[in-house]
Amino acid sequence: MVDDGAASGLLHDLLAGIEAELPQAVRWRHLLHASPELGMAEVATARLVTDALPVSATPFAGTGRIATVGPADRPVVWVRAELDGLPMTEQTAAPYAATNGRMHACGHDVHMAGLLALTRAAHRLGARLPARLGAVFQPSEERHPSGALALLADAAVTAGVCAAVAAHLHPDLPWGSLGIEPGAVNAAADAVHVVVTGKGGHAAYPHRGVDPVLALAQVVVALHGVVGRRVDPLHGATLTVGMLRAGTAENIIPDTAEARLTIRALDAEDQRALREAVERVVTLTAQAHGCTAAIAYPKSEPPLVNEPALAAAARAGAAGAGFDLAPPWRSCGGDDFAHYGARVPALMVFVGLRDAPGFRPAGLHDPAFLPPDDSVAAVARALAVAYLAAAPAAVTRPPA
Repeated sequence: MVDDGAASGLLHDLLAGIEAELPQAVRWRHLLHASPELGMAEVATARLVTDALPVSATPFAGTGRIATVGPADRPVVWVRAELDGLPMTEQTAAPYAATNGRMHACGHDVHMAGLLALTRAAHRLGARLPARLGAVFQPSEERHPSGALALLADAAVTAGVCAAVAAHLHPDLPWGSLGIEPGAVNAAADAVHVVVTGKGGHAAYPHRGVDPVLALAQVVVALHGVVGRRVDPLHGATLTVGMLRAGTAENIIPDTAEARLTIRALDAEDQRALREAVERVVTLTAQAHGCTAAIAYPKSEPPLVNEPALAAAARAGAAGAGFDLAPPWRSCGGDDFAHYGARVPALMVFVGLRDAPGFRPAGLHDPAFLPPDDSVAAVARALAVAYLAAAPAAVTRPPA
């Protein structure tokens, strides 16, 4: 177990090492931001990260990389950053803005640069580290298939891992603060694809067909009542139908109509209840209109649950890294880091951006989202706090 004095000294030295790495880390951030790549295709991104790491990296899931620093006889604390960008056109006018129709609009460029700074600083501490730091540069956080699941299925890289931590920028929290709450902090997230099948025909003779568009329209209306009547109103949950697609012309009844929706819930039991309710509503409403329905779940994540002991330790260490604690905060956002928590004790720390100097208010996944360069230091310091909070747990707990 690392005592408070030793942890304080380690944090001080990690922060000093991070400070020395920041000029180069900011340059890496600019390069990463300018050339985002989509999930499982982050070839150039992985090459930049590999070249920047202080030790050789082990590949996983194609473009994923893990670099481990610290004493070889100690358990590993994973510290994760995400490699992938989003399929959207940037609208920031930054001198290093992406122009390839993809964008780091969720802070992944900052997360990677911050983890590079921390890893290089930790490497210099060597045997003083209380646990090995496993820098995980994970592909495909935003898309299916999940890079987290690919990592956790690889026995060669999971051996000896006793905890996992990560940090994520968030514009809803104040600059200079960290959101560190125990329990569920992000929602379970299901992507749901629905196809309703009827019988196509001419719009002049609707009685000769079976209209899947009408059936799907009723399905959509009914779905928006599910959360309010299936979930405790004191729990966090939401359902949104984000895409509808059907037909080729206004005077043709199509054979099929399609919807895509997302279900979010902070409680795993609520997630299961919502899935069951959605399946009943979709299937029975389609049947009532003479149609059939098919339901698929191309991506599903559990709630992201912070280990209470790790959250308490990180909250205690936040001030030592110059942070305030943000007001209590949870979100129905989703993150595949939730899968790590199903395997080992896990902690996600949220790094505030609101009112940061140079930050123009914009939400995550917004084409105008551009964290300032100072956020690289904030993420690196937050990751240092999270790593040291998990390290005592790692060295007193047998590997999973």
